Amino acid sequence: MGRDVVLAVGLVGICLGGAVVFVRTAASTTGGGIPVTPIAIVLVLVAGAALMRWCVTARPDRSPVRGPALLGPPDPYAVAAQPVGLPEAAVVHEVGADALDHSAVDADGFEHAVAALCARDGCPQVEVVGGAGDLGADVIATTADGLRVVIQCKHYGEGNRVGSQDLQRFGGTCFAVHEADVAVVVTTSAFTAPAAEYAAACDIVCIDGDDLAAWTESRTPPPWEGATAARTAAAQDVAGAGTS
Repeated sequence: MGRDVVLAVGLVGICLGGAVVFVRTAASTTGGGIPVTPIAIVLVLVAGAALMRWCVTARPDRSPVRGPALLGPPDPYAVAAQPVGLPEAAVVHEVGADALDHSAVDADGFEHAVAALCARDGCPQVEVVGGAGDLGADVIATTADGLRVVIQCKHYGEGNRVGSQDLQRFGGTCFAVHEADVAVVVTTSAFTAPAAEYAAACDIVCIDGDDLAAWTESRTPPPWEGATAARTAAAQDVAGAGTS
C-alpha cells in the first residue's frame, strides 16, 4: 500500500510539472494568449482521474475477492466439515465390529464397542450407562426375546486379571439392583480362578480376551445365548423332576 502511494504522488508530480512546462512554453510561443490557469487545472484533473483508474485496475491481486493481502490469517472455524473424534460406537459401526481392535480404545471406548457388538447381534435396545454411580453396570441391552442383559466391562492390560472382588461387587448389584436376566462380565484380559468360581456359582457369564475375540469375529454366539440355553435346560430339569 505504501509503494502505491509513492508511485501515485510521483506520477501526479510528473504530470503537474509537465503541464506547467507545456503551458509556459505555449504561452511564450504565442505571446501570452493562452489562459494558463484553466489549462493547468484541466490537465491536473485528467492526470488525477487517470491515476485513480490505474490504482483500481492495475493490481487485481488486491481485490477483496482474490487478493491475498486482504485475506489475513485463516479462520480457524472455516474448515471443511469432517468427523473428528467420532464416538467409539459410531467407529465400530463404520469399520465393522468384526474388525475392531479392542486394545486400541480406552475404557469408555471399550464400553461403546461392547454395546455395538450387542446391537450387531440383534439387541434392539442397547444403552451405555457406565460412569460414576453405575453400580457395576456399564452396558444394558435387551435381546430380541426380551431378556435384560447387564454387562460390566473390564478394559484391563494383559497382566491385570479380573479378581473375585470385582465379581463379588458386580454380583451384589447385577440381579438385585439392575434386575438382570443375564449378567455378563467382559474383559480384554483374563479371570482369576476364584473369580471364575464365584461367577459360576452366581450364574454370571465370564468373557475373557479369547472369548471376546471369538465373539467379535462372530466365531461364537453372543454370551446371552449360552446363558439362555443353560437356564432353559435347568428349568426343564426342574420341571421334569417335579413331574416324576
